[in-house]
Amino acid sequence: MKTIAIIAAGGQGKRIEGVHPEGKLPKQFLMLKDRPILAHTVNKFEQCELIDEIILAVPEDYLEYCSQKVVDKYGFKKVRKVISGGKERQDSVYSGLKACPNNTSVVVIHDGVRPLISPDKICQSIKMCKEKKAVVLAVPVKETVKRVEHGNIITTLDRDKIWLTQTPQTFEYKLILDAYEKAKKDNFIGTDDSALVERLGHEVAILEGDYKNIKITTIDDLQVAEKLLEVG
Repeated sequence: MKTIAIIAAGGQGKRIEGVHPEGKLPKQFLMLKDRPILAHTVNKFEQCELIDEIILAVPEDYLEYCSQKVVDKYGFKKVRKVISGGKERQDSVYSGLKACPNNTSVVVIHDGVRPLISPDKICQSIKMCKEKKAVVLAVPVKETVKRVEHGNIITTLDRDKIWLTQTPQTFEYKLILDAYEKAKKDNFIGTDDSALVERLGHEVAILEGDYKNIKITTIDDLQVAEKLLEVG
């Protein structure tokens, strides 16, 4: 039975301009120090000994680009498929789930623009998933959190009970596939993968993540990621 990583990198959204010698590119292909953001991300899964295969979901127009400039250039051996991502992240992940081999037992789903995840955390999530069937990396909030309506504070929330979710999110394969198929049937779009599993009434366990495991969405995030790489 195999453990498969699905790395969702299908976004064509906002582009960070002026930081790649080839001009405008989807952010997952922009350079983070010495290599593309996505290459940093894939490398972490390549290093995790519990990952058997990797499936990359990228924009359809960049299938060949990704294969040549990321997979081949950096010699990633665990990447078995580079598939076309969908309009929404959820579409990309669903395509990845359908592309998994028949003997898949565990699926690890990760954002392509979270390059600072550690191989150790990936391995921890897989081990925990074998007991819990659904595991999400998350970090507790540090600040006071308010619920606001129409510009006014309604209440102060108990921050001890509030966590910020990250990826990877790791699941028993059949469970997450069932969750995605139900979501598709119901035309439901979740804000993350675990939301789809929650709809089935299944508990999702929390594995404490790392505040450095940031998602790169802006030029400021890219600069922060560069500094974090420098300090290790």
